[in-house]
Parts: sequence; structure tokens; C-alpha cells
Amino acid sequence: MPFFKKIFGSEKTPETAEYIEIETGRDTKKGKIILKPFVLKTFEDTSKVLDILREGYAIALIDIKPLKNKDVVELKRAIAKLKKTVDALEGSIAGFGDNVIVATPSFVEISRGGPIPAPKEEK
Repeated sequence: MPFFKKIFGSEKTPETAEYIEIETGRDTKKGKIILKPFVLKTFEDTSKVLDILREGYAIALIDIKPLKNKDVVELKRAIAKLKKTVDALEGSIAGFGDNVIVATPSFVEISRGGPIPAPKEEK
């Protein structure tokens, strides 16, 4: 016991020593990832998507069909703006089907290997 007293200043053994909780500085609310759906009806709707992506804790699922049916030029402009900002944030952006785009923050990777085949049922 005198050895522990010299090192730790008391006679408590490691089994009986008290432990203190240390704050990590991590906000538990910010630790959650949100999948947020959006619908692009106009070019201006891209700003809402980009604001959420800049926060860094959201994945944007974007329906582009209304803008695609309305104005293809505006759609191309909106996609270019989304791509430029997502690239600057080191995130990923990909299309799924003809009418959906997914934009993610840097810590999420989009698999581009194609659809995963369904498992075959055994007879």
C-alpha cells in the first residue's frame, strides 16, 4: 500500500479508486444523421438542400421530377449547383432512377456498383 500512497497520494487501490466522468464535448443530438426528402419545383429550392448539407449531419433525397417536367434547362442548372457544392464539401452525389438524386456529406459513401441482386429462395 505505501507504493500507491506515494504515486496517487492516498491508500486507495485501483479497485476502490473513484472515477470521474469526463465530458467529450460531443453533442449527442448532432451525432444523429437525418435522411431529409426534398422536391425540386424551382431552381431556388436548391438553396434549401444546400443549407441542410452544409450542416453536415443530413443526407438529402431529392425528387427532381417536377422541375424536370417544367424546365430541363433549370434542372441542369440546379444539378450543376448541387454538384459543385457537394464536391466542395467533399460529399457525394448520385442519381437513382430517372427522378431521384441523393446528396451526402463527406462521411457517407454512395455505392456505385449497381443494384444488389435479391437472394434466391431455396426450394
